[in-house]
Amino acid sequence: MANDWATFGADLHLEPHGHGQGLREGLMNALRDAVRSGRLAAGTRLPSSRSLAVDLGVARNTVADAYAELVAEGWLTARQGSGTRVAQRSAPRRPGSRAAASRRAGPGRGGRPGGAVESVTAPPAGKPTYNLSPGTPDLASFPRADWLKASRKALMGAPDEAFGYGDPRGRIELRTVLAEYLARARGVYARPERIVLCSGFVHGLMLMGQVLRARGVREVAVESYGLDVHWDLLGRAGLKMPALPFDEQGTRTEELGAREVMGPGVGAVLLTPAHQFPTGGALQPDRRAVAVDWARAAGGLLLEDDYDGEFRYDRQPVGALQGLDPDRVVYLGTASKSLAPGLRIAWMVLPEQLVGEVLAQKGTVDWVSSAPDQLTFAEFLASGAYDRHVRAMRLRYRRRRDQLVAAVAARSPGTRISGIAAGLHAVLELPEGTEESVLRAAAFQGLALLGINRFRHPTVPRTRDALVVGYGTPSDSAWSGALEALCRVLP
Repeated sequence: MANDWATFGADLHLEPHGHGQGLREGLMNALRDAVRSGRLAAGTRLPSSRSLAVDLGVARNTVADAYAELVAEGWLTARQGSGTRVAQRSAPRRPGSRAAASRRAGPGRGGRPGGAVESVTAPPAGKPTYNLSPGTPDLASFPRADWLKASRKALMGAPDEAFGYGDPRGRIELRTVLAEYLARARGVYARPERIVLCSGFVHGLMLMGQVLRARGVREVAVESYGLDVHWDLLGRAGLKMPALPFDEQGTRTEELGAREVMGPGVGAVLLTPAHQFPTGGALQPDRRAVAVDWARAAGGLLLEDDYDGEFRYDRQPVGALQGLDPDRVVYLGTASKSLAPGLRIAWMVLPEQLVGEVLAQKGTVDWVSSAPDQLTFAEFLASGAYDRHVRAMRLRYRRRRDQLVAAVAARSPGTRISGIAAGLHAVLELPEGTEESVLRAAAFQGLALLGINRFRHPTVPRTRDALVVGYGTPSDSAWSGALEALCRVLP
């Protein structure tokens, strides 16, 4: 697949720092680092200066000046009609050193830790009129025309062997373009041979549970709040799941080394660093570093669920944890939130030593992911259609989030909203002891809604009452009615 992204619309994970001239230097340093590390491959077409300026919230001249300087230095090339591209350079340095990890983590940034959701389906009895359950995107917005166009092109150009049993890792076309996309947009160190495609996050977690058990791991630490389907899956693999403590700043990863809290048997940790489910927020840089240090010292693994990492609204990019140490982090991503869960397309970026073990658990035939769908998604990514779709949905979800915040402020001014910097859901804090009564009122209104204690680990004491509101789920036609029903039940 060619590295030829649309003039507008390519997502680019950069973390420039500074102001004025310092911001230009910070942007230049971020671009140099992305090229030097191999995240931006030679020939990659960069976003236009206008598009990148909008993404970063800076003046267009700042981006244009940075591009011009990097062209003069030989990092980039610029030709009329071809846009700005990464210049040909020598082979990239592989990331992984502690110094490189600390640079990627960037300066301290506020926020709370990360979380995950494959799907949540627990509406009240009977079919609700409105659904604000978290975990599902707006399915009516699936890009049918663009997907059909990509499917036609992919199928017409597919080799005959693509319709055979295939490589258990998945189609090389998709793994190749995924490696490019994940490096560019999420800061992931990825190579096609280290990517294994699967049929959803749950499938990937199932494979990892089996691999960990075969390795002799007995315990996988999890977050205080998460999905019981994930915990049940690990439990069926024979693993225990102690919960990491949680405070107002999120998951306390520093407790990984405390035997009186975790015990000696923890060999892996399931985290969602970009956006914790359901509490919201991003795992702070110092707590990310602590988790990586623990994995290195203990020979453990971090399982990173990047379930909706594309949807950030605060212009403060949070890159994947995997970039800090690709040999200690298993990165799990999915198209379920960005496109649709029905596609059953997900991926794992594995440490090199785990590839063979995961394939042994998966089997010798790729029996879970349709090769035509993989080829279609590869074309969808390579053509720039995926970037354009994500950008369009990011704007749509941000508008819904803003409408939710405004409506709650007007109708229930005492209700605090958190977890709104990213993702497809928000957390509405409730007075102590009122969660169940609000949920009953919501059911009476025909509104599917879930409380935060639905996601609390069984060993974690109840300390708060709140609603987890999935504003990505309703269609456009149902959104206003769902929002009105929600406001009616708030205290």
